Amino acid sequence: MTASVRKILEKGPVAASAPCRIDSGGTWDIKAMALPFEHIRPATVNMALNLRSTVTVSPYRDHSIRISSEGFPRAQVFETGRLPFNSPFGIFLAAISFFDVDGIDVHIRSESPVKSAMGGSSTALMALIKALDKIGNRRQGGTLDAHSLLQLAYHLEDGISGGNCGIQDQAAAAYGGIHLWIWHYSSPASPFERVPLLKTREQRLLSRHIIVAYSGKSHVSSRTNRKWLAEFLSGKTRKGWIKANEIVREFASAVQHLHWSEAARLLREEMAIRRQITPEALIPITEKLIEQAEESGCGARFAGAGAGGTVWGIGELENIRKAGILWEETLAPVRGAKVLECAIDQSGVR
Repeated sequence: MTASVRKILEKGPVAASAPCRIDSGGTWDIKAMALPFEHIRPATVNMALNLRSTVTVSPYRDHSIRISSEGFPRAQVFETGRLPFNSPFGIFLAAISFFDVDGIDVHIRSESPVKSAMGGSSTALMALIKALDKIGNRRQGGTLDAHSLLQLAYHLEDGISGGNCGIQDQAAAAYGGIHLWIWHYSSPASPFERVPLLKTREQRLLSRHIIVAYSGKSHVSSRTNRKWLAEFLSGKTRKGWIKANEIVREFASAVQHLHWSEAARLLREEMAIRRQITPEALIPITEKLIEQAEESGCGARFAGAGAGGTVWGIGELENIRKAGILWEETLAPVRGAKVLECAIDQSGVR
C-alpha cells in the first residue's frame, strides 16, 4: 500500500542535488552500440560540472503528488493511483512509484540551461532518487550507494523511454569528477569500468583549461540519437564511430597527463569525424563556435547529442582566453546564449 510521507516531511523538506556534464565519445554508452563491440572497449570521457540540478521534496496532501520545474510553465498535480509515465514528468513519476510514496511536492531547479544537452533530465532524476532515498532513510534506515542510485536511475529511464538510453549522464551525476568510462553491458551487475582521470588539485587545473557555452538554442536528443543509432546498426557510419572511439581513449590519456595541446588536437580529430557521421549535431551557431575555438588553437565539440544546446572546448590557457573572447562576441546578440561560469564538480549526487 502506498505510504504517505507528508507527516515525515512536515518536520522539514528533503533536498538532493547532482552535477550535469560535458562529454567526448557520447553515444557509445547506448547498449545497442556498445554490447556488440565490447572487444574494442567502447568508451566515453565525461566531466561533471558544478551547474547542479536540485530537487526539493516538501509535504503535500495525501494520495497526491505535485511536481514543478523551472523548465515547465506550471506545476502539475497527479493522483497516486493514476501516475502517467508517458507524461513530460513520466520518469520522475516512475521513480516516485518505485519508492511507493505520496503526499509530496517535488520542485526541480537546475543551474544549467534547460535542454542544453548536458544531461539535465537524467541529472534531475538522480537527484530525485537520492531525495526519495533520504526520505526512506528517515522511515526505515539504509541508503543506496552511488552505484545503486546510478543503476536504478538508468533502468528507470531506459525502461520508461522504451530503450536505447545511454548511461553516461547518470554516471557523471553519480560520481562527479572526470572519468573515462568503458562500457561492458555483458556484466549486468556492473556495466562499466570507471577510470578516474585526475585528482582533486588537477581537476581544479582542468577547470581553467576548459570553456563551456550555451548556444541559446534548446535541443531534443532523442531525435538525433535515433538517426545515429539507425545508421550505426545498418553499418553505414560504423567505421567512423570505431575510429572516434580510438580517439576518445587517446584523449583520456592526454587529459590524464595534463597535455592540453594534445587533448585539443584529439578533440579536433573527433570533431572532424563527427562532422561526417553526425552532421545533424551541428547548427550554424554551434558550428561557428567550434570553428572559432579551433582557429584559436583549442579543440571543441558539442555536448550530448548536440543539435543546439551546449558547446565546450579545451586547450592551453592563452588559447582558451582567445576562444572566450570570440565566443562572447558571437553569443552577445543571441537571446539566452552565454559563456557559462562553471568548473569541474568533484562531488557526485548528494
